[in-house]
Parts: sequence; structure tokens; C-alpha cells
Amino acid sequence: MEESHPLLQLAGATVRFGAETAIDDVDFRMFAGEVHSLMGENGAGKSTLIKAITGALPMDAGVLTLGGSAVRFRTPHDAQQAGISTVYQEIDLLANLTVAENISLGREPRRFGALDWAAMRARARDVLTDLGLAIDPASILGTHSLAVQQLVAIARAISTDVRVLVLDEPTSSLDADEVAELFRVMRDLTQRGVGILFVSHFLEQVYEICDRITVLRGGRLVGEYVPSELLRIDLVQKMLGRGVAELGVRGRVEAAPDAEAVLRGDGITRAPGIIDADVELAEGEVLGLAGLLGSGRTELARALSGIDRVDAGVITVRGRTADLTSPRKAIALGLVYSSENRRVEGIISELSVQENITLALQAERGILRRLRPQQRRELAASWIEALDIRPADPDRPAGTLSGGNQQKVLLARLLALSPRVIVLDEPTRGIDVGAKVEIQNLVGELADNGLSVVFISAELEEVLRVANRVAVLRAGRIVGTLPAEGLTVDSLMALVAQPDEDSEIASSSVPAAEPPSPVTPTSGGPA
Repeated sequence: MEESHPLLQLAGATVRFGAETAIDDVDFRMFAGEVHSLMGENGAGKSTLIKAITGALPMDAGVLTLGGSAVRFRTPHDAQQAGISTVYQEIDLLANLTVAENISLGREPRRFGALDWAAMRARARDVLTDLGLAIDPASILGTHSLAVQQLVAIARAISTDVRVLVLDEPTSSLDADEVAELFRVMRDLTQRGVGILFVSHFLEQVYEICDRITVLRGGRLVGEYVPSELLRIDLVQKMLGRGVAELGVRGRVEAAPDAEAVLRGDGITRAPGIIDADVELAEGEVLGLAGLLGSGRTELARALSGIDRVDAGVITVRGRTADLTSPRKAIALGLVYSSENRRVEGIISELSVQENITLALQAERGILRRLRPQQRRELAASWIEALDIRPADPDRPAGTLSGGNQQKVLLARLLALSPRVIVLDEPTRGIDVGAKVEIQNLVGELADNGLSVVFISAELEEVLRVANRVAVLRAGRIVGTLPAEGLTVDSLMALVAQPDEDSEIASSSVPAAEPPSPVTPTSGGPA
């Protein structure tokens, strides 16, 4: 039930970076006991607004009130002291420490000047029990799944007197059961009067958990809405400023039936993630890898790209056995890999867009064959134009770009190597629907031009939208490879979640179906 006064309110919030205005005269409010979603394209101003609320960025104009009183935070620590905590998509805890140590990090209890380990574990146990979480406080954080680490991060955030909890893309690495557990914790917190600001690109999750939606576009406020009164397709239009029909969604790539096999793996084993996997990729084909988290998708992708050495099996490239003992050898054979973790294993935030794009090509050429400054600028400019990287500034630090444009920079770096095969691991994770369509269309264009693509996504409708064939993985094994045309999201989900791990999939057991709609998340009404 809505209170008469907001718990947190921004009036006329404006943040500028030099001549660029990141958010312009934005009003925002949220109430105690609600989950409020902040929606918009990458670059719409969501992250800037969050940073203004949490003290990470100063506002050039505007007033922030908390509990009816005006506040001004100079640092995130000031915001935390006032009861505003943030849990980011990239978990910023220490994997080598215990759960208890992470929960008390920076505010460890002491006795006689020394750390009070018993009190630390007791505090952690209390907050975990309070959230209904059966996690051993003495266990090492890094031994737990990403989902558990995410919940520990939330436990740390609420271990103080939290009033507002900001969750930035908390579900991007979680499966359905883990999302359900996170939502249970969120609902429990709202029952206690905590206001939760929830940022996600998964529309179905927004409609399931949120009480209110605020939409930003181009740094300005579009409006505040109640999910039950706003169709999903209308939400997308408000986010993008254009209708779904204007997105330019292309159809599934059609590979030539007699295309030559470019990449083949026989009996690929990489303990403990992949067991005796057979895979084949034709020229100009998009092969989707579908499976639950932990099924071995990423492990197979890294093995095929030379990132990780295989324990057994043979990989051939154009009929010749390949010695993929390092990424450099894979690149020399035309195989490149785009990691699911673009911030840690992809983009170098401090370097410019131009430096990021030319980085791999310069590394391949070696220190004695340096690219001339004019070559670097021309190469970067051509890829910025080809992939429509925004803003089109080669000297801008890559870390300041939106997630979708960072992904384009990473793709430009790989494509500059003129590869034969590109392995894309979650290339659209954490980016908005408009940027997703652009990446999907780019995959199709690359395949049309003869490039072979391995495509991984946790969103099965996306896999079906872009792939010719889908390899289904369960418990480290490829249990079947099927034409995408004969699958629906429901039938594919049934295959990846089938409990009998040793069973093989027969193509005849899959009912024929119409292909998925181009922008599945926008179809239909509210949840």
C-alpha cells in the first residue's frame, strides 16, 4: 500500500560530464515496502541516476530527500550510513574470504583491539537466518555458486540498518530457481518496509516482482507507471521511443545445407565441465548452445576457442587437426572468443574505444610491427561506423560506454582479426532490447558473409531466434543437436531441463512449431 510520502525522492536531478548531460531534470520517487524498477535503454541514464542516489556522483542540480529530509551524500559510504545500500551486477566481495568475513567487511567486530571471530560469525549467522538462508558463515565465499554469492552480497547490504536497497542487474547470472529464491528474499524485505530499486533488462521479471516502473530515455524522464496498467509492448516503445516494428528485426540465418565444416570437435572432455562432447560447425552457420547454468556451455566454448586446454578429444579446423593449447594459436587458425564476462575478460575500461578495438590486432602483429597512429584511427573509425558504436568518439574511455556499446567494441576488436569462427558467450547479457536486436542482426549479417558463429544465451528464445541448429547440453554432455526451426521455447526448455541426464534426444520427439516472435519479451500484456 502506498504511503502518503515517498521514502526516497529526487527532484530536478541533473548530472553533467563536461558538455554532455547524462541526466536532465529527472524526478524520481519510491515508497517504503515497494519494488521499483528503473527501465531504459543502455545509455538512458539509469546508472547515472543510481550513482546520484548512492553518493557515487555529485549532482549539478536537484534535491534528494530521504524520509522527508533533504540529504546530500559526498560518498557511497555517506549513503550507506543513511541506510542506502547497493548490490551491483559484478559482485564486489572477496571470494577467498569466508561468508562471515564478507558480510562484516569494513565493519568487523573487535574485542580488546583484535578481531572478534565468534561475534563475526554470530552476526553473519543471524542475518542469514533472518533472510531464511541456510549458508554456513564459516564457508569460503568462492566455493558457492554465483546465486549464493549474490544472496550473501544482499545479506551484507542489509546487515546494517538498510532503508533503501539498490539491486543492479542481480539476476543476469541466475537460473529460474535461483531467481525465485532471490525474489523470495526481496518480498521478505519489502514486508519489513525496505524500498528496493530493481534494475533489470528481463521484462518478465520486472512484471513479476515490481510495484512501479520509472522509464528514462536519453537522460530524461519518460514517466512513472504501474505494471498492471502498462502493456509490455508499450513499455518497450516508451524505452526506445519507437515501436517494435521499427527495430528492423531480421529472420533466422539460413545456412547452406551443403556448407563445408569449418570447426569440428570429437570427444571433447574438459573436467569437470565437459564430457565426451561432439560438435560440428559449418561455414556460415550459427550454432546455438542451450543448457541450464552449470550444463557446460561456457566450458565447451572456452575449449573450442583454445582458452582452456582439453583433457581428451580432437578439434579440427577445416579438416586439419588443431593444436589449440593457447588462445594465440586459436586466433592464428581464425577462432576467436567473446567472454560472458566482458568487464573482466573483455573490455579494458580505462583504455579508449580506439585502443580497445585495435588491441588484439596489435598483439597478433607483435611489438616489432606496430600499427601506425593513422592506421589505428582509420581502423577504429571504420568499425565504429560499421557497428554504429555510440557515441562515435574513438578517444572516449570504453568503460564510460553503455553495456550494449561496450559489447560492440569487443566485437569490433575480434572482427578486426578477420576470423573464420567467432564464439559468442552471452553477448547480449545485461543490455536492453534495442541493443539486443542490433547484436542479433549483426550475428545474422556475419553468418550471411560466411562467418561461422557459436552463440550462447541463457534466453532460449534468443537462441532460437538466431541459430540454425541448437546443441542441447546437460551435465557436461551434448545430448542432442536439433534444427532450430522445429523447436519452441517450451520444447527446448523441456529438453534442457529433462531429468534423465544420460538420455539422448531424438529429433523425432520434438514437435514442429512456428519460430519465436522476433522480440519475444515485448509480446503480450502484463504478467
